[in-house]
Amino acid sequence: MDTIPAKELDWYVNKKGYLIVDLRPYVEFEKGHIRGAVNVPEGRFGAWLRSSNRKEILILYCDRGAMSMSVARSLEEKGFRTKTVVGGIRAYRGGNLVR
Repeated sequence: MDTIPAKELDWYVNKKGYLIVDLRPYVEFEKGHIRGAVNVPEGRFGAWLRSSNRKEILILYCDRGAMSMSVARSLEEKGFRTKTVVGGIRAYRGGNLVR
């Protein structure tokens, strides 16, 4: 599983071949999220994956990073390519925060 520092997250925004996924509950996503991110709360992630044909590398983030690391491990075991944001959205200080 690859990790990226939060300060590098801006590089992945709207970059072809990557999909930024916010694993937090919708209420938290609405308070602020990374531009272009899709909100797939952790409890709904399995259904979302089954209904989609994802070829992109998934850039996963949550509040502090622990949940996204756990989800990434599970996805990697199933053959998905992932990267997680160290420290989650709390560590993010870039210019692509949507409130």
